[in-house]
Amino acid sequence: MALIALEEARAFVLERCRPLDPVQVPLDQALGRVLATDAVATDAMPPFANTAMDGFAVRAADVVAATPDRPVRLRVVETILAGRAPLRWLGRGEAARIMTGAPVPDGADAVVMVEHTAAIGDDAVDVGEAVREGQHLRRVGEDIRPGDVVVKRGTAVTPARVGVLAEMGFDSVLVYPAPRVGVISTGDELVAGGGPLAAGQIRDSNRPALLALTRASGFDAVDLGLVRDDEVAITRVLEDGVARCDAVVTSGGVSMGDVDLVKVILGRLADMRWMQIAIRPAKPFAFGVFDRVDGGPGVPVFGLPGNPVSSLVSFELLARPALRRMAGFDELDRPRVQAVADEALTRRPDGKTHFARVRCIYGDDGRYHARSAGGQGSHQLAAMAAADGLAVLPDGHGAALGDTAEVILLD
Repeated sequence: MALIALEEARAFVLERCRPLDPVQVPLDQALGRVLATDAVATDAMPPFANTAMDGFAVRAADVVAATPDRPVRLRVVETILAGRAPLRWLGRGEAARIMTGAPVPDGADAVVMVEHTAAIGDDAVDVGEAVREGQHLRRVGEDIRPGDVVVKRGTAVTPARVGVLAEMGFDSVLVYPAPRVGVISTGDELVAGGGPLAAGQIRDSNRPALLALTRASGFDAVDLGLVRDDEVAITRVLEDGVARCDAVVTSGGVSMGDVDLVKVILGRLADMRWMQIAIRPAKPFAFGVFDRVDGGPGVPVFGLPGNPVSSLVSFELLARPALRRMAGFDELDRPRVQAVADEALTRRPDGKTHFARVRCIYGDDGRYHARSAGGQGSHQLAAMAAADGLAVLPDGHGAALGDTAEVILLD
């Protein structure tokens, strides 16, 4: 099978992974979800002019000559607390004692901080600072105006966005749900847990790692378990996953030379495409869509390679962007930066793009710097665990010491 470009494989997958149907949820349940419609303001924020400081509301023209040595005395006509409306217009030579967030009375056009005043009983104040018109005032609509799109469709709801949506009066919002992603491991050679290993056995690392990566990416992870090489059992688990989940992830059994029950069963249950992608690691990859028995939307299945590093890199490059699209995100990929190679990141020409596991830091020189995280074999999970980036090395000899390389930031 001829190698295909990563971009071709990615386009094939993304075309078949559509956003899930939006749902209306209470605002306090929207954190991390993606808005399915623009959030449009109906009110101005602030809705009324108010003070940013404790102090005295004044007319700036009355205190234009005020200094600490020659304060201007004004008559205090009222005290305005937050949540209370002013009772009167502020005239020439008058001031109103005012607390942070309280409405500014008509006639006032500035606020003097309390630190620059001296109260003369309850009825007068000496102002020792000249203020300009508008000083320490929050004007109507200064933050948000009616009709403003405050949070755009396709944007994830963060804590601050919860706050601004609440400020705008949203009790609930229309969001894309988090995909439920089933993760399965198969193989007689795999065991779970920390007990002693028999001859030929290895501990299952792919399923725990993929479940964790699924959760860390903001999706709902469903552990479909570790299944032995039994056609009936594997079929039952896959069908159960399709019934319960929005997507299914398997690892192993997708290489051209594999004789694997998963490959046979996937080929029977779904319209699968088996690919050899021009990348290293994670060259073998399979993708297809299961038809639901109930006639609902098809369920994407991602067949990832079995080597631990290949499995995680394949998820990062292909499954994660597709699942983010299903979750409604407009931005599908992790950030990419240009980093200086603090050591040579070597490779051999082989017609593939290599994704080297690296440690990446932001230096005092204002640039990112990268160095190898350790062994680059597709089985060397310790180096993947130590990495916080993938250096993108096009076909060739890699990046020499001091060269610049593109790095996908994983953390």
